[in-house]
Amino acid sequence: MKHSFRFPSMLYALMFPFCLNAAQSNQVIDCNIIFEQRKGEILRELERIDEQQQALQALQSATQNVLDQKEQDLKKRELAIAQTQKDIQERQEKIERLLKRNEEILKEIKGITQSKIGETYATMKDSKSATILQSLSDDEAATILFSLDTKIISKILAKMDPQKAATLTMLLQKGPPFKEDSKEMQETQN
Repeated sequence: MKHSFRFPSMLYALMFPFCLNAAQSNQVIDCNIIFEQRKGEILRELERIDEQQQALQALQSATQNVLDQKEQDLKKRELAIAQTQKDIQERQEKIERLLKRNEEILKEIKGITQSKIGETYATMKDSKSATILQSLSDDEAATILFSLDTKIISKILAKMDPQKAATLTMLLQKGPPFKEDSKEMQETQN
């Protein structure tokens, strides 16, 4: 890209003081030769500046292209991350719903099991129930007794060893869950 350059006016402006100085010092200098020499230097300098400007523009354009590409890549990654987070959130919610459902089913199963065990012990003789419950761990015996009617509980406790009956009575008084309570009671007795 060549610059339109008004050589004579610029060159004269640069060279005029030199020629005026030379004329004043009574030296004869051919201004045309000086003008031609300076003209070549100035043209070479303009070409060098033009090349540097073109190189700078090419570098700026390449840099902008790289920045634009990186910004597009970043946006794609951000979208992918957002989608992944959404998927993870949905999975977590699904897992939580499944866990809640499983807990409900487990409670229902335990309730049915306890009900059947309670019915079984309710139909047994008091002395037989007392013997069996006395051989179970405190938390298991308390869980079974808790599912029975209070009249049946009193008849079974009356047929048990007084120490075991007292422990079970304390557990029943606190209410379920009995596993934690029976462990605490054993630690305090030791």
